[in-house]
Amino acid sequence: MSLRFRRHRNKETVELNITAFMNLMVILVPFLLITAVFSRMAVLELNLPSSSSADQEPPKDLQLEIIVREASLTVGDRNTGQLKAIPNSEDGYDLKALRDYLKRVKAKFPEKTDVTLLLEPDIPYDTLVQVMDAVRVFEAVQAAEVVRGELFPEISIGDAPVS
Repeated sequence: MSLRFRRHRNKETVELNITAFMNLMVILVPFLLITAVFSRMAVLELNLPSSSSADQEPPKDLQLEIIVREASLTVGDRNTGQLKAIPNSEDGYDLKALRDYLKRVKAKFPEKTDVTLLLEPDIPYDTLVQVMDAVRVFEAVQAAEVVRGELFPEISIGDAPVS
């Protein structure tokens, strides 16, 4: 009987060693997060532009876009299409005509502050800066002083659609 009693007394409780499992998790979890594919569903509502290319009045809920192409500047609304096409002058882009048209748009939509610039791939950076300056502010002379007025200071930039 003493033998049987000794066997039970010498048994120690064995601890579970989880170090190897933790090492595996430290490697596996970041790997799975990096290789996971996150999909995002988006619905785009497309409205085809109107066929007329004449100057149009801006619509009531304006989403202003300016497309900079090598041959012209195009002011448009994302919902209704092209509002005005401004061909290049002899000196390059006609930024004065663009600014004048945007002044009329701003007069009709004084609370509107955002615009989207869409550029073709080969448009120089200097042109982008000049168009941004023309879209952002304008200068007017009042009482023999030059006064700066705000047009559309919140500018987003993107790629022009292929025409």
